[in-house]
Amino acid sequence: MSAPQISDSELELMKIIWSAGGAALYAQIMEALAEEGRSWQKNTVITLLSRLVDKGFLTVHKLGRRNEYAAAVSEAEYQAAQTQVLVNKLYAGSAMGLVAALIRQEAISPGDYEELKRFWEEERNGHG
Repeated sequence: MSAPQISDSELELMKIIWSAGGAALYAQIMEALAEEGRSWQKNTVITLLSRLVDKGFLTVHKLGRRNEYAAAVSEAEYQAAQTQVLVNKLYAGSAMGLVAALIRQEAISPGDYEELKRFWEEERNGHG
């Protein structure tokens, strides 16, 4: 998936929608922002949601007079695409470079390593 880049603010809205099960009413999005201590203006949120629709990340459905926004891209798809961008940009396409950096920074513990090995074996054996 080579989706266009989205801003940090747009990503915040996507995270709200993903955490709501992939779809949320405008009012639910505003409520979630308020719970996070964000006091974004209505027009700002509407503009960001419109951009996400234009970029193909969201679809919008009318429910009476209310808008429901649904993710057209899953969180896993977005993460995979962004990881590929990172690997290409910083590590010349070498995922090994990324993993080595994570190990050097101790971002991956020995326990994580064992879990990753199990995951790798399951994926290779078609059980993932």
